[in-house]
Amino acid sequence: MAVPARRTSKAKKRMRRTHKGLTVPGMTLDRETGEYRMSHRVAPNGTYNNKQVIGE
Repeated sequence: MAVPARRTSKAKKRMRRTHKGLTVPGMTLDRETGEYRMSHRVAPNGTYNNKQVIGE
């Protein structure tokens, strides 16, 4: 059975796992409502790119 000759250090172990971190979704501040929302999505009031696209 293969057994490691030496214990892997904390630094080496964490360096190997650096790409596994969580990513934050692209959030933007809506100028009209003042709330954060996902970018490239229609705002809750039905606007997108400062134009009314849903309702009214």
